[in-house]
Amino acid sequence: MKTEKKRKFKKHYWLLVDLAVAVFVLILLLYRPGGYEPIEPGGQRGRVHPYITYLSSEIYNGAQLQEPFQLVVLDDKLTESIAGWSEGSEDVWLSSPVICFEPGRIELMAMADMKGVKLIPTVVLEPEIDENGLLNLQVDKVKIGAVNITPLARIVARRMYAQQLADTPVDMEDWRTKVFASLLNDEPFDPVFKVEDKKIRLKKISITEKNLTLNFIPAP
Repeated sequence: MKTEKKRKFKKHYWLLVDLAVAVFVLILLLYRPGGYEPIEPGGQRGRVHPYITYLSSEIYNGAQLQEPFQLVVLDDKLTESIAGWSEGSEDVWLSSPVICFEPGRIELMAMADMKGVKLIPTVVLEPEIDENGLLNLQVDKVKIGAVNITPLARIVARRMYAQQLADTPVDMEDWRTKVFASLLNDEPFDPVFKVEDKKIRLKKISITEKNLTLNFIPAP
């Protein structure tokens, strides 16, 4: 009888442990990061936000002058400009993005609706320009709620990148392809961008709290 009671006790004990672990993991997954403060979209949908227009004009004017120039980007204004963005599939829908600039890094957050279950994924980037002048948009961390899924995310991202190259003809010289490769496969690239008939090079990138500062120079 005592042996049977011990078995039942152990069985119930481990069931309670499993339940506690499951609840703990669920709490971590549903965790809302303190920096996640989405902004309600304003203005007319489908129109380019004035802040995007401002940034574009600053880049255009700087490129046309063919002189070194600096562009300061504010994270709250950038978040406001993309507040109405949403995209997804039948299984997952992303919306309400938030961008935070912290010293040395960029945090990208959004609301992920997985058939009624709302989670907040976070991607932390640590962009840097190396001694050869190449830019790498290194993904430092990927989280869902408070759960770090970086190793799994790297595996999935690299498979996606390899599949994309295998399935679709890709212009490897297109800057968007280079950005995609840097994000998914840690491939640094020469940060030269063409603005109409002029080219500019990103020479320096500096990230402080709330601010992203980009320094450009003319590119031959």
